[in-house]
Amino acid sequence: RTPTAHGTRTVTTARSVALVLRYARAYRASITVALTATVLLVAIGLAVPWIVRRLVSSVQESVDGSVPLAVVGWLAAGLLALYLVRALMRFAASYFAHNAGWGVVADARRDVYEHLQRLSMRFYEDQQTGQLMSRMVNDTDRFETLVSHALPDTVINVFTLLGVGAAMAAMNWRLALVTLVPIPLVLLAVRMYTRRVMPAFRTRQRELAELNATLQDNLSGIREIKAFGREVRESERIGGRIDDYRRSLLRALRLMATFSPFVEFASSLGTVIVIWFGGRLALGGRLPLADLVAFFLYLEMFYGPVRALSGAWEQVQESRAGAERVAELLDERPDITDRPGAVPLPDRVAGALQFRDVSFRYTRGEPVLEHISLDVAPRTVTALVGPSGVGKTTLSSLVPRFYDVTEGSVLIDGRDVRDVTLASLRRQVSVVLQDVFLFNGSVRDNILFGRPDADPGEVEEAARVANAAEFIEALPDGCETLIGERGIRLSGGQKQRIAIARAVLKDAPVLILDEATSSVDPQTERLIRQALERLMKGRTTLIIAHRLSTIRSADRIVVLEHRRIRETGTHDQLMTRNGHYRKMA
Repeated sequence: RTPTAHGTRTVTTARSVALVLRYARAYRASITVALTATVLLVAIGLAVPWIVRRLVSSVQESVDGSVPLAVVGWLAAGLLALYLVRALMRFAASYFAHNAGWGVVADARRDVYEHLQRLSMRFYEDQQTGQLMSRMVNDTDRFETLVSHALPDTVINVFTLLGVGAAMAAMNWRLALVTLVPIPLVLLAVRMYTRRVMPAFRTRQRELAELNATLQDNLSGIREIKAFGREVRESERIGGRIDDYRRSLLRALRLMATFSPFVEFASSLGTVIVIWFGGRLALGGRLPLADLVAFFLYLEMFYGPVRALSGAWEQVQESRAGAERVAELLDERPDITDRPGAVPLPDRVAGALQFRDVSFRYTRGEPVLEHISLDVAPRTVTALVGPSGVGKTTLSSLVPRFYDVTEGSVLIDGRDVRDVTLASLRRQVSVVLQDVFLFNGSVRDNILFGRPDADPGEVEEAARVANAAEFIEALPDGCETLIGERGIRLSGGQKQRIAIARAVLKDAPVLILDEATSSVDPQTERLIRQALERLMKGRTTLIIAHRLSTIRSADRIVVLEHRRIRETGTHDQLMTRNGHYRKMA
């Protein structure tokens, strides 16, 4: 049983392997070609000792001790032809197996990413980005091992065992039976190994995910690390994660290193048995010398697959460890989904918002909002103010259904937001946040994020409305300038104006501004405020802000305190009262 963000789920061995095989069904043709080539490789391998046996037998049958040249020629030509076919089959087996394996990995990664997109914001409250990246990249990478290596190796080794066993039994069934004596030791080793190695591989994958998560956090926060002089401490912390992963990896490798020599020793006992019993049979004239030579060649082919199957089993265990972690993630169910019968909103709503007796709490902790009732008229500006942590951002997040209310309802144009499709609801809402997130790409790419099908003229107009056109033109490559990860090459005010241009281009009728003018200088604030005034025109707007200058012209100001609405009114109305707003002002 494995813990997840929302409880505990069971992922069985059959379930985890079945997950990989489900993806493999799309590559049946490639897998069939690979396995067919693999079976032909087995047949070619079985034919080689037979040719050697035929050569030795011809030598023995020759009266004067010389082998007819024709026989030697035909045997050599046959062997050459087999080796040529073997080379072709090895290529086919390898290429088509890897084509299927990496196709499975690509499909799994695509599904994991799409599933992550569907999961609700509640899921991400307890997750580290690096952990999720590890599941998507490192754990799915194990799928290729199962499809491209473990599966073909198992087929080739099982068929080899059956074919070699049949060939040895045909030559001398008693001697063939004696060579099976070490097999129980091998099976016992496999069972003991499986019980110990699976937890080791699971621990290794978990430690790798922890390393990735810590490393991702540190690289994202490199500015803070330098600012607070934490380089040495964080290097020690990363070093600790690296050592934890190394120890977990070495434990798994130690189990593998113990298991493989034991299997090799147990299988080598078969050679000792053949020398003892086969030699006595040959000396007694009860086993032809050609059969004894072929027996030795087949014996190596027999125990080679036994050892190889142990390696394939290791690969299966590694793949299982990755598949279990992926299956756990795919088992997560989104909290926010379309209800059965949900209908799409019109292309453009009027923008009337209603909060009816709304209460909300996060997964754990005290309620954040209690009994909030509020009507927001279309195309008006409503400011939400109050101390930090009072629930302003949470209240606005209920409109696009980043979260669902615990009690009560939120309506848009008279319809409960839970009764309309998510896609149509979120098309009606634009959000400009304090902590702007820009993607690693060009300025144009980030503005187009609001509406990818917009033409260049619309992008330029959006930049002009956002007061961003002037600084964009001053950039080295204008709109095509690459801005780096999270827009690191831009100032805070420039990033804010790119975000506003993005919202302008989306042109949604409902607008949420969350601290959109904080942490900038007065000149930049003036430019941003001008851009926001243009953006808010004709839109239903919720403003979350602490600066009086950004909210005093709002149509209504709503003051939140202790999870409830304490007072509402315009700036002038609230200033005449001796309430919380006046104290803030």
